[in-house]
Amino acid sequence: MNAEQWVAVLATAITTATPLVFACLGETLTERGGVINLSAEGTLLMGAMTGFAVAQRTQNLWLGFLAAAGVGVLFAAIVAWGSLTLKQSQVAIGFVLALLGGDLSSFLGNAYVLTPGPTVPSWPLPLLSGIPVVGRIFFRGDVLVYLSYVLTLGMWLLFYHSGAGLWIRMLGDEPAAAFARGIPVIRWRYALTLVGGALMGVAGAAFSLDFKAGWTHRHTAGYGWLALAIVIFGGWDPLRVVVGVYVFGILQSLASVAQSQVRGIPTQVFSVAPFVLMIGVLVLTSEEVLGWCLKPLPKSWQAFVRNRLGVRPPSALGQPFEQQ
Repeated sequence: MNAEQWVAVLATAITTATPLVFACLGETLTERGGVINLSAEGTLLMGAMTGFAVAQRTQNLWLGFLAAAGVGVLFAAIVAWGSLTLKQSQVAIGFVLALLGGDLSSFLGNAYVLTPGPTVPSWPLPLLSGIPVVGRIFFRGDVLVYLSYVLTLGMWLLFYHSGAGLWIRMLGDEPAAAFARGIPVIRWRYALTLVGGALMGVAGAAFSLDFKAGWTHRHTAGYGWLALAIVIFGGWDPLRVVVGVYVFGILQSLASVAQSQVRGIPTQVFSVAPFVLMIGVLVLTSEEVLGWCLKPLPKSWQAFVRNRLGVRPPSALGQPFEQQ
């Protein structure tokens, strides 16, 4: 490919990956607080259906996004109540909601399948969009693209450059220590789970009102599970998580280009290739596989690579906590 084609691939990757940015950052926020929300798949589907249905009925995009966020909060509230208050398995509750959201979105959204509706308009930023190469890649999108930049930077600053961020990380790593310092662990975990759920709901609406405009059955199928995998790949760090999202977006864009240029290969291969490659990257960054690959290197190099690529979940992730 020439330089012009690469710029087009990168610009497309940024735009198409934007819904996943919201979903992955929502899950990152939730899991940093110590709660696993496996309902991401169902939340995205219900958010996509609800956002499109409300926006179509009201002809108001922002009401659609608000409704989708409300659905995300509802699903997250069920996860939080079942796991934090009732002390039931977070994994089981989230998995059931993922299945429920898929079937419920198909049933409730049947009347909206393949019907026209409003979409988020393109909004190139004045001045910035005219910058050679950089402007074409980053600043010729729409308001969701620019909000994803702000959200990414804001969450990184929150986690690593604020007192609240230190508390959030304590919730996921040392909840007992957080409680000893006067932090209401359960209340904070509720709040983080609900905010994370709202972001996942918005991500669903971003699919149906922007990236994959419209609604069809299983409209975002697979992206919820992918979001969970990318959070792991990103080591629960906002910047690294978003890099993982953009890597997936680039793989998708390259697959689309290859599909039009390579003959004799079934189109399904190009559709699933980005998912398979992301799973491969996830495996390679696991502690066990990474350690095996790094054995021939000097120990100083091993430590450097582990710090950059290794993934370590919050130590209290998914574990119940009893406030005394």
